[in-house]
Amino acid sequence: MPTTIEALTGGFSEPVHHAQSVFRMMMECLSRPGTIQSILPEIEPPKPMGAAAGAMALTLLDHDTPVWLTQGLAKSAVADWIAFHTGAPITREKSEARFAFAESGASFASFGLFALGSQEYPDRSTTIILEVASLDKGPALTLSGPGIRDSATIAPLGLPDIFLRQWADNRALFPRGVDVLLTAGRQMLGLPRTCKITSKEA
Repeated sequence: MPTTIEALTGGFSEPVHHAQSVFRMMMECLSRPGTIQSILPEIEPPKPMGAAAGAMALTLLDHDTPVWLTQGLAKSAVADWIAFHTGAPITREKSEARFAFAESGASFASFGLFALGSQEYPDRSTTIILEVASLDKGPALTLSGPGIRDSATIAPLGLPDIFLRQWADNRALFPRGVDVLLTAGRQMLGLPRTCKITSKEA
């Protein structure tokens, strides 16, 4: 499919209703870490972006929200798709991004290069949407912290090898730091910066 056509199709058929639905799911995932939600709208963003990540892009982005894309996404039709459906400007500077998207298999050298907010305005930070191969077929990880009774277990497959170290560094910055939403196909789960993540074997 030509890039121009691919960028114009695959969005929400009912933008307001669908965006509200996806936003509620995202808030549920971030307030109850470890909870997996599946989006309802039928959308088809250009590959390699998955449906849940695409739904978040349509829900969160507008002309006032700079977005950063990994090289794999930026070189695909995803950049044009986001521009057409949301009007969001693409930035090359991680520190300027309100939201950042990464396809499955991508990794970051450091979360610290993104906007981390300030002590006074911790919400002025980047939210990262990271696609993985699966949310329930990988090594078990234990979550604890606000929104979790005792502990919760997740098993994402395809997290970057250094993710746990990066997350520990990120959590140490609280109340500053990034929040992460993991996606796999139509599914999502939230990892707010308040969440402690440890290996199940630890």
